[in-house]
Amino acid sequence: MTPKDYMDRESRYGAHNYHPLPVVLDRGEGAFVWDVEGKKYYDFLSAYSAVNQGHCHPKIVNALVEQAQKLTLTSRAFYNSVLGEYEEYITKYFGYDKVLPMNTGAEADETAIKLCRKWAYQKKGIEDNKAKIIVCENNFHGRTTTIISMSTDPVAKNEFGPYTPGFEIIPYNDINALEKALQDPNVAGFLFEPIQGEAGVFLPDEGYLKKSYDLCKKHNVLYIADEVQTGIARTGKLLACDHENVKPDILILGKAISGGVIPVSAVLANDEIMLCIKPGEHGSTFGGFPLAGKVAMAALEVVKEEKLAERAEYLGKIFRDQMKSIKSDMIELVRGKGLLNAVVINPKNGKEAWDVCVEMANNGVLAKPTHQHIIRFAPPLVISEEDLLDACERIKASLAKFE
Repeated sequence: MTPKDYMDRESRYGAHNYHPLPVVLDRGEGAFVWDVEGKKYYDFLSAYSAVNQGHCHPKIVNALVEQAQKLTLTSRAFYNSVLGEYEEYITKYFGYDKVLPMNTGAEADETAIKLCRKWAYQKKGIEDNKAKIIVCENNFHGRTTTIISMSTDPVAKNEFGPYTPGFEIIPYNDINALEKALQDPNVAGFLFEPIQGEAGVFLPDEGYLKKSYDLCKKHNVLYIADEVQTGIARTGKLLACDHENVKPDILILGKAISGGVIPVSAVLANDEIMLCIKPGEHGSTFGGFPLAGKVAMAALEVVKEEKLAERAEYLGKIFRDQMKSIKSDMIELVRGKGLLNAVVINPKNGKEAWDVCVEMANNGVLAKPTHQHIIRFAPPLVISEEDLLDACERIKASLAKFE
């Protein structure tokens, strides 16, 4: 089969809900992937930061294989020999009393919303069905019906109504807007991304996380951090919230918690919040399945053993310096933290971010535009400094093609 054959088959039998770059990948190892014709690429997307530990990390894959040969799924109708071990490991790893295991980032966000509402009625004393959650413009928390109800992206939202009520949308990185919204006694939670990844790697002003945290504490409102993309060492700390030493009341994790091997997500909170949900009120057939527990423990061990947060911090500065050194009028702005970075592209002669990404693919570097004019760069955290610099030279050569 040719690459076109693979692409045509996907188009023929699959829903058209994605617009991939014209590359058909077949194999991955570390920071690299290979297409069906054997061409090698640097992966600068990392499956939207799910593959922080690199493709097919042997420790994580071995954990998967060993457990898959023993027991894969029991459902939560029974206890299993792995779940408690995993729950103890992850709660101690992040410093919380309890974890509620799920599978995808969207499911974890939905779980956090339900937890927040339960807490609002049981602990804060908000009147039933009156609880509100504050969210931010340009957020991305997933694509379920409830989550898109708080989206401001028309592509994600249009023609999927009616929408779920209970959310108040304020500007991101606006302390005054948050303080005003918190005056409403029916506000139960503030759900936010420490860095808005899908929106184009928007970083809040320094101090925003701490100020917003303090405001939430003042008004008895839960501080709910969606770290599905920013967590697990991506931004140069274990969590992006760690940059300002704030600890969310509810922490939402996914993606790299399994190193990209299987879908695993988690919601962490202390007993006062987590124990508001009783048996039968929330769950998932696969949430907390034995395979997930073993894989997630291995993936989190890799983060510590290989010092991936420190690597992301060090290599991220090199990458941004390299991008800022490029003399191209197509580059409007470079921003980011750790190895979560973005380059804002000025269109030139009808060529846009998509065209730059296609040219980069021709030169062996894979990345993807977000919102038409922004390219997100997020290589696996295991990439070597030598390989990072080589990839930067390929990115420079790609942009030079448009001069």
